[in-house]
Amino acid sequence: MLETLLIALALVAVIEGIGPLLFPNRWKHYLRSVSEQDSAQLRTVGGTLVVIGLVSLVFLL
Repeated sequence: MLETLLIALALVAVIEGIGPLLFPNRWKHYLRSVSEQDSAQLRTVGGTLVVIGLVSLVFLL
């Protein structure tokens, strides 16, 4: 179980690192635009992503 979790976290790190590695200027622009968004909107997007992830896990496991 722990090994699977560590593998999943490593894959997340690889996927998250692709954007800044390949497109650093676009990544800066993206982060700037995200930082200017309203906190409630960011919370809604984050909550939606968590729900999608949890539902996906239920179907995959």
